[in-house]
Amino acid sequence: MMKYFKFIFLLVFFAACKQDKRLPILGGREVVQKMIDGKQVTDTVYQTIPAFRFLNQDSSAVTNKDFDGTIYVADFFFTSCPTICPTMHRNLLKVYQKFKGNKEVKLLSHTIDVKYDTPSRLKAYATKLGIEGNQWEFLWGSRDSIYSLAQKNYLVAVKEDKNGPGGFVHQGYLVLVDKDKRIRGAYDGTVSNEVEQLVKDMDILLKENNK
Repeated sequence: MMKYFKFIFLLVFFAACKQDKRLPILGGREVVQKMIDGKQVTDTVYQTIPAFRFLNQDSSAVTNKDFDGTIYVADFFFTSCPTICPTMHRNLLKVYQKFKGNKEVKLLSHTIDVKYDTPSRLKAYATKLGIEGNQWEFLWGSRDSIYSLAQKNYLVAVKEDKNGPGGFVHQGYLVLVDKDKRIRGAYDGTVSNEVEQLVKDMDILLKENNK
């Protein structure tokens, strides 16, 4: 997993060196044959974030359709995290403030502590951060659905571990997703330089989508 993300960061780095280039599309892909206007053509189908349904900090249902027409940044955390989460979300708060009010940009943070982080606790956490409205969603769901989404689709390692800080071990990546639900970048949320690059790449992605 770590080797895989080192490869991702190299892709993101080289993409960032030339601002006129499109961001890479990350994750799995499949080459398929299609018939278009009676002709067989080769096309590439990229891995996408699948349908989901969770509750947010307001105990309202949130689905993948709520992110149609937006780019978004996703991460995995828990409110009692004693290590990387506070730094991740201080940095992500800067991203929120930069794009606040932009209807084409959303953020979503999935709790991995589904027993403790009920929607009401997520609400208290969001309020403490100063988050208003639903541009930044804090999501709660079943353990299996959250963990499967993290590992299989966002490619972020998460697990319960009684020996880990706070009882969990997880990676602190901020994952950038485009309007087609494809992963376009992954950034270490604890490193300021990487979060700054995330903001630059979000601007690139917004321009790409508006062409």
